[in-house]
Amino acid sequence: MLRLTHPDQLPEPLRQRGTVVTIGTFDGLHRGHRALLGRVTALAAERDLASVALTFHPHPLEVLHPERCPEMIVSTGQRLDLLESVGLDVAVAQQFTVELAQQSPREFVEGTYVRDLGARAVVVGRDSRFGRGNVGTVDILRELGEELGFETVVLDDVGDEAVERWSSTAVRAALARGEVDEAARQLGRLHALRGTVVHGEHRGRELGFPTANLSADTEGLVPADGVYAGWLVRCDLPAGAADARLPAAVSVGTNPTFDGQRRTVEAHVLDRSDLDLYGEPVSIELVERLRGMERFDGVPALVEQMALDVQRAREALA
Repeated sequence: MLRLTHPDQLPEPLRQRGTVVTIGTFDGLHRGHRALLGRVTALAAERDLASVALTFHPHPLEVLHPERCPEMIVSTGQRLDLLESVGLDVAVAQQFTVELAQQSPREFVEGTYVRDLGARAVVVGRDSRFGRGNVGTVDILRELGEELGFETVVLDDVGDEAVERWSSTAVRAALARGEVDEAARQLGRLHALRGTVVHGEHRGRELGFPTANLSADTEGLVPADGVYAGWLVRCDLPAGAADARLPAAVSVGTNPTFDGQRRTVEAHVLDRSDLDLYGEPVSIELVERLRGMERFDGVPALVEQMALDVQRAREALA
């Protein structure tokens, strides 16, 4: 997948060939997003066009209304990796600015979709809005498409009988409750945190449960404090390689038994004490919340609970 930082960087051969384009924040790339992107790639294949997703960073609300901006489920880097996983030809992660927000619907469509991206079809959700003040609607997009030479393809919301619709808002709410299994159901995959393994307090090793601590700049929305069953994925190893994906018990929180103040994410790889992961980029995929974070009356009680956590994690991952 070709990764660009502005629509005008699209290579001329692709622009001349023509594209099927969609636009969105795509935070988390949940199952609704995947359905829309699947329509983009399928339509592009049918018409021998290039498939393109246009997204923005930072989130538009962070620029226009920072007090209303939600926490992001994934980082921009994670989002691009997820976009690549659905089979797109091109992803454009454009910097969102006040100047861009001030473009009228016509200015945006003529400049971005037609001139820069050579759109032959634009795929959007039914509630899609664009242009200054979000005044651009699906009907306006369709009218502009008829005038400027592209088709507007509108998809209905996607969900199932158990939810009103797949949405990033619902995923954030599930993670805030620690319900990583519900988040995974909406995402269509396990929610993951990504970072570099750094040195921590080394208490886990002293207690017999060595942990891989993620750096403070961890990517991905950290769920509610607690202990989780999950998988530690070593990003530098090829998928399927030995020790590339390891079962783990994951702790999220401040270590209240030791009066900790800093919130950390650390993973204990089950049944392994021979690993040296310091400095490695890893991804932690969360499967199930085992319990909330607790303060214990002394180290022996904590160690006893950690042993139970490891057993429950082993059972959950089996």
